[in-house]
Amino acid sequence: MAALPPPRSGAEPGGEDEALALGRLGALLLDAGSSVTDVRDTLDAIRQAALPEDIRVGVLPELVMVTRRTTGAAMMVPAGEGELSFRQSGRAGRLVRELRAGVVPLVEATSRIEEIRRESAGHPLVRWVFGSVLSAGGLAVLFRCPWWAILVSLAIGGLVGLLVALAQRVRGAAALAPFVASLLSTALLGLAATRLDVGAVPLLAVCAPIAVLVPGALITNGLLELTATDILTGSARLVYGLVVLAFMAAGIAAGAVLTGLHLDAASAALVGDVPRLATDATGWAALPPLWVSWVGIAVLGVGVGLAFAAGPALTGLIVVVMALTYSLLVLLTPSLGGVVATGATSGVVLLLARVLEKRTVAVPTMVSFLPAFLLLVPGSVALVALAAADVRALTAAMATFASLCIGTKLGSVLGDLLR
Repeated sequence: MAALPPPRSGAEPGGEDEALALGRLGALLLDAGSSVTDVRDTLDAIRQAALPEDIRVGVLPELVMVTRRTTGAAMMVPAGEGELSFRQSGRAGRLVRELRAGVVPLVEATSRIEEIRRESAGHPLVRWVFGSVLSAGGLAVLFRCPWWAILVSLAIGGLVGLLVALAQRVRGAAALAPFVASLLSTALLGLAATRLDVGAVPLLAVCAPIAVLVPGALITNGLLELTATDILTGSARLVYGLVVLAFMAAGIAAGAVLTGLHLDAASAALVGDVPRLATDATGWAALPPLWVSWVGIAVLGVGVGLAFAAGPALTGLIVVVMALTYSLLVLLTPSLGGVVATGATSGVVLLLARVLEKRTVAVPTMVSFLPAFLLLVPGSVALVALAAADVRALTAAMATFASLCIGTKLGSVLGDLLR
């Protein structure tokens, strides 16, 4: 396709450089994990202030197209240069806010985008492995797994993190990483359970080491895009997310068969239901006290911040956001039920994230709300429902996805009104 030609004398401002900058900005936001709908809305808002009316923007999951209706000229900018770290996503969000406010001209955005992409946190393998260890242990504590399962999850989380990090370096191996990681995690947990003779193993203990691999945010973005009539992109994301879930469920099932692991299908629960879990077991098979869940939140937040290179300030924000999300889920679930409580919590958290973004450029919405996805998205419940062939649990998980999408939409609309 031909590049957008610069405007003729007397035409409205906005030429090839501005169009290229707009396309590169969209590619940056896609790599930051934003949905196609959000990226298009953001680019449209910036386009209206900086480019002629005949410029139009189209967004696909890995491609941004900027076209001029009067001439038919088009410019296409591919995404997929690599997922951004949380620190890079934060800087991308700040750049968007400055562009929308007119503080930074669109023509100067290209250099800022290249600077953001060049930023490196260093030691990615070490960060991901240690982040996986802390995330697995934090989730096991938050899910109130038995003490023995918490200790085993710490060890398995490190192995899974190392496996996934190495798989990312081999072309084609990344697609098999969810299956292999789930198989390895379940097999090791099964061997430990057999050696300790602890009986049925809670499903959440199986999911804790691999929960960061659950494509909850991907599936939620797909549902959000479907509700915004982005049928093609939403369907593609949704199908891919479900395929990854199926691979992980197959890995859990295969690991359980190989080791004779007996899974407790009745132990699947949303985060808001976890405080009601109880057992008469003692010693290493006992559940940790409820207050230890707050320690789990802190450990989980630090693990996520380390794995995704958030930096000290954003890591502290992650812990606060997760604590707020957990508090709302625990308070609302008894009265509203898990499905409705998830939607209500997502709306409140996203609204607060919008308000926080409005007050300061240092905390963009995409960074402050993203950590809440780990607690809000019922990916682990859907995963264990598939592994246990529990139709009722799977139906509840899909209903929770829908509630999450509705709550996120309401929070986004209210947040935009406040702007």
